[in-house]
Amino acid sequence: MDLRMKAEDIEFRNEVREFFRTAVPKDIHDKLVKNQRHSPEDVRRWHRILDDKGWVAPLWDEKWGGTGWNPMWQYIFREEMYLSRVPDPLAQNITMVGPVIIAFGTEEQKQFFLPKIRRLEIWFTQGFSEPGAGSDLAALRTTAVRDGDHYVINGSKLWTTNAHNADWMFALVRTDPAAKKQKGITYLLLDMKTPGVTVQKTMMLDGQYHTNEVFLDNVRVPVKNRIGEENKGWDYAKYLLGNERLGIARIGLSKSRVKRAWDLAKMVDDGGRPLSENPRLREKLVALEVELKALEITNLRLATAMAKGASNTGTAGAILKLKGSELQHTTTEALLDITGPHIYPFQPELVRGEAVEPVGPDWACVAAPNYIIARAATIYGGTSEVQKNILAKSVLGL
Repeated sequence: MDLRMKAEDIEFRNEVREFFRTAVPKDIHDKLVKNQRHSPEDVRRWHRILDDKGWVAPLWDEKWGGTGWNPMWQYIFREEMYLSRVPDPLAQNITMVGPVIIAFGTEEQKQFFLPKIRRLEIWFTQGFSEPGAGSDLAALRTTAVRDGDHYVINGSKLWTTNAHNADWMFALVRTDPAAKKQKGITYLLLDMKTPGVTVQKTMMLDGQYHTNEVFLDNVRVPVKNRIGEENKGWDYAKYLLGNERLGIARIGLSKSRVKRAWDLAKMVDDGGRPLSENPRLREKLVALEVELKALEITNLRLATAMAKGASNTGTAGAILKLKGSELQHTTTEALLDITGPHIYPFQPELVRGEAVEPVGPDWACVAAPNYIIARAATIYGGTSEVQKNILAKSVLGL
């Protein structure tokens, strides 16, 4: 298989690279480099810049604001986004709920939600996982009982990323408790301002708020906010989770971290010589580059197969998720090694109300929070254990 890029692919890569170099506002770029949280308004501003360019929703149908790019160009776009250190479009809006509405929503739902999702006039959060129903998502217990033109929802959702900023939630709820686990689940769109919705923020180990627990107490949701058919929500959820195969490994992110590691190692003194000349560090970084190249080839094979119309891509998604998550760990670990004792304190902003100054250079104090939060990569989007089970069953026949 010839995985070399064609001339038009290289030209497109250069166009994307130049756009990211010139279009991202400096304050937004600087916050990402310094590991500072973007405000909701920062995220909305960047969304609208991308939407004005027509690039905010590469996976969508062109009728609804998509790009019409082939899988190779979609891959190039994601890789350059990470290498250029610019923010992702909001995943919950663009790669999760948007494609589901396009594929299974009513015309009324498409007309109302999709333009607002692109412009981030509506901010969605994902209401899937629950206490006791994370990796085994089909074990969810949040119920929705039909009452005329509404569903009445009771239960709770866990690990709801950015729910404290969200306007709406797309949620899986159980509408037929007597059905088998994967049956009897319905997909609903829920306004977060509805009475009975309570959001409890959770501080993560990196000192920031990423995720939340959401409590649903007799929350009334109109039946018109149901996606597709009642009790078919599991099918729509599988479509959502399988929709983002090309970018799931986040190869560009790991590549940017390895490049950053080389650059920083040249700045750090190691007994009178740059740390980049330390043979053990060089061996570690080169090994990471080799692993990244192997994973990139797998990703390009998938993009090539999809460009040729392949719908069954086998186990590639599980391989990319498993190995991509591991590399997010090891690349942040390499940066932690280079930073050494200057990582403390790891939170450069306010910690429990006290202003804490970093003891080393500004670039050093972001290494620990990046390392800590990268540990979650093997959990969200399908745990590594689940990916190994998929591979054991499909490849080894176990």
